[in-house]
Amino acid sequence: MERVTCLGLPNCRRLANDDVELVVTTDVGPRIARYAFHDGENVLGEAPGPPMVTPLGAWHARGGHRLWAAPESRPRTYAPDDEPVAFSCADDRTIELRAPVEPATGLEKTITVMLGPTGSAVLLLHRITNRALWPLRFAPWALTIMAPGGTAIVPQEPYRTWDEDIAPARPLVLWHYTDLRDSRFDLGARHVRLRVDAAREAPQKFGVLNTRGWVAYHAGTTLFVKRVAHVPGATYPDFGVNTEVYTAGTFIELETLGPLVEVAPGDAATHVEEWRLLRDVAGHDDAIAAAVRPLLDEWTAD
Repeated sequence: MERVTCLGLPNCRRLANDDVELVVTTDVGPRIARYAFHDGENVLGEAPGPPMVTPLGAWHARGGHRLWAAPESRPRTYAPDDEPVAFSCADDRTIELRAPVEPATGLEKTITVMLGPTGSAVLLLHRITNRALWPLRFAPWALTIMAPGGTAIVPQEPYRTWDEDIAPARPLVLWHYTDLRDSRFDLGARHVRLRVDAAREAPQKFGVLNTRGWVAYHAGTTLFVKRVAHVPGATYPDFGVNTEVYTAGTFIELETLGPLVEVAPGDAATHVEEWRLLRDVAGHDDAIAAAVRPLLDEWTAD
């Protein structure tokens, strides 16, 4: 597995097949720093700048994909991840990244990255192990910083008229700083969109209980798609959501969450994502639906 430099870090590892490549960090993390077609731009974003200073130390946003424990809380959530990670490679396309136990939280975070032999499919197994001496209640929280200039797309529940169905369809969760009048939002019948706007630094965020199985990011003609699991009857954090989107200026993040569970000492909570990267996809609703439909058929058949 080739050693490369990415995000200014010299000891990253590159996974590749004939179609796409991924780069993961080992000097810090666990993180995924790059995901791209061989002839394309990195769809993951960078987040340079000064660190956030917390009672636990300095936390760097850096960029790419990372693993947290929900619900968000200061300073617990922002435990620094600047230590080298242990890593092992099952083969040229599979790597496990395991961070040191966080002294302040007792959590041990692991991401296993598995790139398919062909195409753009990537399977991510997120695991948070409780290394404390008492049970802890949390949810695995997978956060992906995207390259600027695009739009996050979250599917709506199927539209039905009042005559067809009078039951509520889903939770839509807002934060104190959310303003649905903001021009970055587009609440359509088929999708909820949140667009990046470099000129608008005020943060916006929303969350939904997503039963449709996916969330996406569209930039140019490239579509990045995450598979999102929904566990019926499970308790999710943040008033019951498993998908969240946050943006501020050029920064945008797609976030998925596993169920909120109590984890005994030595046990772990896990959360799985599958990624796909699609070329030549237009940004209108019909094109997005047509691009995602074959993936949903494939995932349903698994």
